[in-house]
Amino acid sequence: MAWFRRSKENISPDSQKKDLPDGLWEKCPNCSEIIHKKQLEANLWTCIKCNNHFRIGSEEYFNFLLDKNTFKEMDKKMRSNDPLEFEDTKKYSVRIQETIKKLNLYDAVRTGTGKLNGIEVAIGCMDFSFIGGSMGSVVGEKLSRLIDKAYKNNLPLIIISASGGARMMEGAFSLMQMAKTSSRLARLSEAKIPYISILTDPTTGGTTASYAMLGDIHIAEPQALIGFAGPRVIKQTIGKDLPKGFQKSEFLLEQGFIDIISHRKDLKSNIYNILTLMT
Repeated sequence: MAWFRRSKENISPDSQKKDLPDGLWEKCPNCSEIIHKKQLEANLWTCIKCNNHFRIGSEEYFNFLLDKNTFKEMDKKMRSNDPLEFEDTKKYSVRIQETIKKLNLYDAVRTGTGKLNGIEVAIGCMDFSFIGGSMGSVVGEKLSRLIDKAYKNNLPLIIISASGGARMMEGAFSLMQMAKTSSRLARLSEAKIPYISILTDPTTGGTTASYAMLGDIHIAEPQALIGFAGPRVIKQTIGKDLPKGFQKSEFLLEQGFIDIISHRKDLKSNIYNILTLMT
């Protein structure tokens, strides 16, 4: 005996399933909404249902923050060496080469100058897709040169952070970048040149412990994870449950660690308003 009968006779088991082409749709990791890529891009890679901010890279940020055709990249082909000859599941030198080939990026940050609503700025943006946006010697050097550029040309500085922290494959060479970038920013502060730090999901580790939290103004995207050690590590260390939403941008705003939470659609106008007040 059949468990059910078809309500329409023209539906047959042999009918062809029409699959949608791959790569046209994205699933929101927060609410599971299925969104067409063109619609997602038009909404600046934020979910149309729950406003979840997807992780994006430097190219996307530069495209919607900077005026068209004004970005001039600096130190584009600077790449990391392998000073420690590090090897885990593969050699660090091989990992770097493969990542460069896959992403067409030479390291985890892109820097340069451009105009934001007509205001010339020095801007850097990290790419989390490049070894977790980890801060190695190249990231530190490129950001230091960007800060020097802002200092010499009296340009407002913007750095967009997305990082898992210091790059373990470079050991102490990576940790040195914290002091190097921080000292440059101190000189920028003495010259009273504005620095706006934008914190995206995630901004953690040595990046948070240095340039990401040394801005004059800190702007975070909604629900971004921001902190030094991860919540699980902290919970295991102190042996206590953490407050709800601990290390999310909304919690940090309440505690005074950041100044503004901005939806990506409003980010350009918010930065522009701040710059017009500060300059």
